[in-house]
Amino acid sequence: MTTASAPPATAETPRSPASAPPPEAPATPPLRVLLRYARPHRTVLLATLLLVLAASAAGLVQPLVAQHVLDGLSDGRGVLGPVLLLAALVVLGAGLTGLQSWWQQRTSERVVRQIRRDLVFRLVRLRVPELDRRPPGDLIARVTSDSALVQNAATEGLVMVSNGVLSILGAVVLMGVVHLGLLGVTAAVLIAVALIMVLVLPRIREAVARAQESVGAVGAALDRTLGAARTVKANGAEGRETERAGEAIEGAYRAGLAGARYVALVKVLSGVSIQAAFLAVLGVGGALVASGGLEASALIAFLLYVFYLASPVGSLVAGLSMLQQGLGAVGRIEQVKHMPVEDDVDAPREPVAAVAAPGAPPVEFRDVRFSYPGRAPALRGISYTVPGGTQTALVGLSGAGKTTMFALLQRFHEPDAGQIRIDGVDIATLPRSEVRRRIAYVEQESPVMAGTIEDNLRYAATDASDEDIAEVLRLTRLDALIDRLPDGLRTEVGNRGVTLSGGERQRLAIARALLRRPEVLLLDEATAQLDASNERALREAVDQAARRCTVILIAHRLSTVTGADQIVVLEHGLVRAAGTHAELVEADVLYRELASSQMLVSEGNEDIGELADVPR
Repeated sequence: MTTASAPPATAETPRSPASAPPPEAPATPPLRVLLRYARPHRTVLLATLLLVLAASAAGLVQPLVAQHVLDGLSDGRGVLGPVLLLAALVVLGAGLTGLQSWWQQRTSERVVRQIRRDLVFRLVRLRVPELDRRPPGDLIARVTSDSALVQNAATEGLVMVSNGVLSILGAVVLMGVVHLGLLGVTAAVLIAVALIMVLVLPRIREAVARAQESVGAVGAALDRTLGAARTVKANGAEGRETERAGEAIEGAYRAGLAGARYVALVKVLSGVSIQAAFLAVLGVGGALVASGGLEASALIAFLLYVFYLASPVGSLVAGLSMLQQGLGAVGRIEQVKHMPVEDDVDAPREPVAAVAAPGAPPVEFRDVRFSYPGRAPALRGISYTVPGGTQTALVGLSGAGKTTMFALLQRFHEPDAGQIRIDGVDIATLPRSEVRRRIAYVEQESPVMAGTIEDNLRYAATDASDEDIAEVLRLTRLDALIDRLPDGLRTEVGNRGVTLSGGERQRLAIARALLRRPEVLLLDEATAQLDASNERALREAVDQAARRCTVILIAHRLSTVTGADQIVVLEHGLVRAAGTHAELVEADVLYRELASSQMLVSEGNEDIGELADVPR
């Protein structure tokens, strides 16, 4: 690649804004966010509301028709027409309600589908520091339970509130037609109850937010336990982990009870309001009928309207409760949208021409400094160059900064200062997708994805040919294993590769990396779980890979890197020394001590060549 080089960063040079968290977005009112979820479906929701109102209208007319039936019976007139009309209204209302329910549920599922897609899109692209500090179980709960609450609120809740308000207004108008005085009595009772509910409803939102946080804590506790199930069992910690999860479950239970109390209180108030209105109307209306100021049929019609109010009032109350629950969950979902993500991993990948040997670019660290939040500096000014097409090993005591350098090289984290260059280009100026396209990384834990062996091999090389797969299986000595398995490459490896041994998982991870044909190959303790025979074979595979890519290894077992072109010794986040094995044995005390402790040099500090080639 021929690109103008940027000036090297120094310790005093502040890093690009990419290393700092983005500023917090201005808070959006939860109700506005909820309406935003519903907006794309506004046409269907409006049609659903119209169906609800039509069904409500059919119900509103029924008391008036019933009044005509009663008047006809008292006057001796025929009532067949009004009775048929009443029956038709009942059937029509039921049919409209069924159709409305189908449309509403379908829209509700579409809303939650989009919410979950958006959440998953962002969660998968969260920056590594954000993922490191948040329990996976809590993030998963936002996709599952939180989204379900928003789903109900953004569709059913909005429709129920709108239907309740409009139906109550319609009923109030017709009740006023029947008798204004009785309407005043009813309104006085309902207004008194409504004032109490205004104080109660906001408490539901707060309780739901607390409950959802507790559900997330339960998920986090389970993720911790199930993710290390063998460690838990091997240490007899089932009881402690059960107790730990039980505490989270108890917290979710208490938070859920708090919300349930408020919801129950709201339902009680809505029921009491209708009963109180009925009794007030019955008392006042009965007195009016006795005094001759009101027809008995009119009183019956008005009482039917009071009973009719139970449905829209219940709809309004349930809708408001649902909205409050949804608003409580909206806040947690919106938090995900403000978490920093890697927004360049989906960038188009342009073909890159190498400056050094084809496919083997040099890698440079220029005064790179980095600190994890709240900890001492991990790297304190690292500078060295890995020539293209060579093997460079990073060695040193634990905590020297070796794995941190790999994380920075792949832009999992961003340096606080300094530059990392591949092929002469600062990787901070490249999209992460391009940086990671050029690099293959074998982690120390060698994670394997659930699925088949073939799924894992093709994970980052979906277009690899069968010949390519056969070649990497041969290089990593997995071909014999595949031949022994009844299902061959289609053998399921289980969750996190549990059906494979540690060495098999390690070789599978290496085969997956080699299949990508990377320009830079990073191996973090790649031979830690291999026996001597497989280690020797893998060293040969790495030697072959180095002919077409640049290889950087982290090794605690020095026997695996004595033949490296360059060995860099790290100590306390600094480069202590660099050179070949023989040079470092002669010149660096720390490296000589490490080599001696692994029987790679004699007590007289003489290189034991025959042992240097023997994996230990």
